[in-house]
Amino acid sequence: MTQPASTLKIALAQLNAVVGDIAGNVEKIRAARREAANMGADLVVFPELFVTGYPPEDLVLRPAFQQAALHAVEDLARTMGPGPAVMTGTIWAEPGEGRPRVYNAVVLLDEGAVKAVRTKVELPNYGVFDELRVFTPGPLPGPILFKGVKIGVPICEDIWKEQVCECLAECGAEILISPNGSPFDWPKPDLRMNVAVARVTETGLPLVYLNLIGGQDELVFDGASFVLNADRSLPVQMAAWGESVILTTWSRESSGWVCAAGARAILPEGDASAYSACVLGLRDYVGKNGFPGVVLGLSGGVDSALVAAIAVDALGADKVRAVMLPYQYTSQESLEDAAACAKALGITYDVVPIAEPVEGFSDALADLFAGTNADITEENLQSRARGTILMAISNKFGLMVLTTGNKSEMSVGYATLYGDMNGGFNPIKDLYKGEVYRLSRWRNANEPTGGMGPGGEVIPDRILTKAPSAELRPNQTDQDSLPPYDVLDDVLFCLVEKEMPIADIVARGHDEATVKKVERLLYLAEYKRRQAAPGVKISARNFGRDRRYPITNKFRETNLSLAAGATGPKIVVPRADGGDVS
Repeated sequence: MTQPASTLKIALAQLNAVVGDIAGNVEKIRAARREAANMGADLVVFPELFVTGYPPEDLVLRPAFQQAALHAVEDLARTMGPGPAVMTGTIWAEPGEGRPRVYNAVVLLDEGAVKAVRTKVELPNYGVFDELRVFTPGPLPGPILFKGVKIGVPICEDIWKEQVCECLAECGAEILISPNGSPFDWPKPDLRMNVAVARVTETGLPLVYLNLIGGQDELVFDGASFVLNADRSLPVQMAAWGESVILTTWSRESSGWVCAAGARAILPEGDASAYSACVLGLRDYVGKNGFPGVVLGLSGGVDSALVAAIAVDALGADKVRAVMLPYQYTSQESLEDAAACAKALGITYDVVPIAEPVEGFSDALADLFAGTNADITEENLQSRARGTILMAISNKFGLMVLTTGNKSEMSVGYATLYGDMNGGFNPIKDLYKGEVYRLSRWRNANEPTGGMGPGGEVIPDRILTKAPSAELRPNQTDQDSLPPYDVLDDVLFCLVEKEMPIADIVARGHDEATVKKVERLLYLAEYKRRQAAPGVKISARNFGRDRRYPITNKFRETNLSLAAGATGPKIVVPRADGGDVS
């Protein structure tokens, strides 16, 4: 019988996979394995579903995709030669009645073969996750035996509940290694650590938490992998927002396995993390989809200025083109501010006046509109002329159009379909207006890690101090038709993130009529949001994957017979972290 190892060297590969690029992802495994071999690793571990990319969504249902993943894993095992074993996430299909059972799995590859397969038990089916749609839940797992060491492999959601880790501990697991595909949002880093500490406390076992890095459509994965010893100490903390392969060194002691102190990165928090998420999400959306660069309308306002800064940090100034599209209501300040922002960022800047196309539309519609008064219709013609010009530039030069609407505006429909909503991606889609200002000020004072833009002030101060305006009519400001943004943002946060009753929002100090107006606008704008470009998810509840409301919807809380303030049944909304929001 082989004597169990007394030391282990485990490499953690926090890497960026591309969904569907099975061959490319496998090549990344091979390259990271070579790097780990040079470090002297016994085992190199990769995140959840790394072979296929995460989340593969309905690709999982395609037999050809299932076979491609299986063949890639088997070929990798057969051809990788001497060196460290590989533990990686992949899909795993087995024959079943009607159609194959497909699992979210982790495989151990060693000595030319697939040595072990473990499957995910807890399939998340909330928020951005829909794994029950495509995967079969696996049975409660036992540990994998590697060099005489029993390694438990709870996969992502398996550590968010007690059952799987308790089962592994009862089956003799000595170390827990948890491959993850955990998307970023504001509260997520603290929640992850709390969950990991809970599992370590319950099982008395050390835990490796290995997370993906990179953007995938609306989701962005921050990495930030870590190791907890059984005493809940933190010997290893990997950096967020970047790829890396590090070596962890383990020794068997009288109390169990202990990871030696290693890399201890300082993680960015708050606005720094949110900004990095926007940058990485945009960078990967552009890069993974093969766009040569981006173009955006630069209006002289804060939203487009922040998007321009994010784009330069994500892609470099040479891949960002800005266009000012002035009309008769565009102020001299806006012209100056847009030009100053473009100069500070070092990007290509063009001015394309829209008077002729707008007046051409007006002339074409003159007879049809005869006898009517000018209203929002004419305002929208300006926005749609701008959208058409930006799309023409996109068609001509292959650049993807960035949209620049924030979450506050998208919540209440303060955006024009086929106008300023035209585009392929929106890096600030999940930022409320107040957060847009905060991140703009943060960027002026800081250089983001890995950013490709210049230091110093890149968003002119006047953009941050003047009243926001769409400039579609004389002397217009956003607050002509919307509450002040600090009020609007808080009401929206209560309605969207918290699903709070109107009476409770009013109790926070808000005017009841304002709250009811915002609720009405929120519901009415659902059809617009369904047609909006995807954008980086920052909050715990974004529009799209997290919040799925019907477009045709007559429900209004104000229509309920229950009077405001009356005692009704307690409503409990499940939370992603396992608790409840009352």
